[in-house]
Amino acid sequence: MTTQRYSVTPHPIETLLTWVKSGEIAIPEIQRPFVWDAIKVRNLLDSLYQGYPIGYLIAWRNPTVRLKDGTPSAGKRILIDGQQRVTALMAALLGSEVLTKDYATTRIRIAFDPQNERFEVANALTGKNSAWIEDVAEVFSPKTGLFQLVASYCEKNTGASQEKIFVTIERLRKIINNHVGVIELADDLDIETVTEIFIRVNSAGTELSQADFAMSKIAVNGTYGGNLLRKAIDYFCHLAVAPEFLPRIEKGDPEFANSEFLPQMRWLAGTNDDIYDPTYTDMLRVAFTSEFGRGKLQDLVALLSGRNFETKQFEETIAEESFGKLKKGILAFINKTHFERLTMILRSAGFVTSGLIGGQNAVNFAYILYLRGRAEGMPAADLERMVRRWYVMTVLRGRYAGSPETSFDFDIRQIETRGLARYTESVLANELPASFWTGMLPQLMDTSSAQSPYFLVYQAAQVKLGDKGFLSRDITVLDLLLNRSDVHHVYPRKYLKDQGFSRTRYNQIANFVLAQSEINIAIGNRSPAIYFAELAAQCNGGKKKYGGITSEADLRANLRMSCVPESLLDKAAPAYDDFLDERRALMALKIKTWFEKL
Repeated sequence: MTTQRYSVTPHPIETLLTWVKSGEIAIPEIQRPFVWDAIKVRNLLDSLYQGYPIGYLIAWRNPTVRLKDGTPSAGKRILIDGQQRVTALMAALLGSEVLTKDYATTRIRIAFDPQNERFEVANALTGKNSAWIEDVAEVFSPKTGLFQLVASYCEKNTGASQEKIFVTIERLRKIINNHVGVIELADDLDIETVTEIFIRVNSAGTELSQADFAMSKIAVNGTYGGNLLRKAIDYFCHLAVAPEFLPRIEKGDPEFANSEFLPQMRWLAGTNDDIYDPTYTDMLRVAFTSEFGRGKLQDLVALLSGRNFETKQFEETIAEESFGKLKKGILAFINKTHFERLTMILRSAGFVTSGLIGGQNAVNFAYILYLRGRAEGMPAADLERMVRRWYVMTVLRGRYAGSPETSFDFDIRQIETRGLARYTESVLANELPASFWTGMLPQLMDTSSAQSPYFLVYQAAQVKLGDKGFLSRDITVLDLLLNRSDVHHVYPRKYLKDQGFSRTRYNQIANFVLAQSEINIAIGNRSPAIYFAELAAQCNGGKKKYGGITSEADLRANLRMSCVPESLLDKAAPAYDDFLDERRALMALKIKTWFEKL
């Protein structure tokens, strides 16, 4: 029989709020953006008023750690599920400010109509209507006397029954006596079990991740600067997307503005590059894996708790060291030179827009490789070549698409054991042998997804190789991607549709070329046999119908750039499936040529 590893105890809401204010229970999210909208807060209060249950809270006391002098110290309890509910109660009942997604502090005001016993998010109408108490926090303020509140309300609402209003407001005030069940996890649970529980619990319908748990651990640590580190991660992610947010940080968070972190990220204020906009999960993965030589964020949670993996004990010195290493990793991540060099490497391979980036985790590990290589003093040219080639390999092979943490952990441990250059070269040779380009890749390209990694990589290859757009004399693929391009069907969509081909058949990526919209429009629904005959005539002094190419040599060169079989000019257009097979092989060889130049 399994021993129960938790206790369930009902506590009044008032007690829980007191614990949070005193720090007995830590809410990691209390200083992170509040994700609930005000309507959810209103509904929560209404549920309490109606006497409905609002679910359990889950708390876990950090494991007992050995301090530097050898004495044990019980850890602080962390609320690992129910954070948003408790934050909502503090905002509505105590008048606490919350952070918006723009990191501005705001009040959530819930109005109450005691005559009809209704809650509403405070708005202009409730503010003008004396029937509403504009902010229920006023009811719960220790400075508010119940008799005075009722008398003042009835003075403004002469038709209201003073006795009824008194009973109703008293009932409202008593919701803080409602009990909420707190599930407290045993403090001797190992970190893996707590992580598993954390991940399995749903909060507001969103599955919690190991990155969320790690951010919780960071946020509640006051001893080793966890809260500032947590802000550095959150603020960097926000600034990368909205650089105009910088003045608000400087004005609204003087403590952070005076820390060592903000000067390291001020450079974001002048950027508008969206090639790599990291989330906090991305930052944690890169910083942790590059600094600790591990790939599973579950291990980061354990190390931040002070776990000694050899003795299975928890030690304060390990927690201190781990926070120091993580801080070093975050500072390396946000470093202007490092970050810009990574995006430069991606651009130099042809990935010039965010739309060509195939998977964030592939970029994350490319950054890990860059940071490791730079720390080892690898020559810049060698490092850039290695990162480019590794990134492309991981995209083509889907290396980090399935279980990224397992793959990250395997790769970084092999790098630690075998060395960076030696390991990456051996993997590249094994994953991309000669047979991959001629056998496997053409088969993989049998797909109708324009977002497939193979079509993204093909477009990057065209950029790097300086290709022109389909049937364009002067406009390059780079121009098209940076401005506006059409994905044109070589065998037009309607032409194939009329022949009974399904969407997955006529939208094959081997039927796609990048073209100027005017060329795409000019071709319209014409069959390849017709418009290729007209192209041939155009190059023999005929009317210019499709772009500005008037030389057969230039036309053939352009077709080669777009991997379109030149035979379309010489004889009747092949059957559609034969065309697809031939073009897939040509596209795969172009990608191979490009890869060898990286």
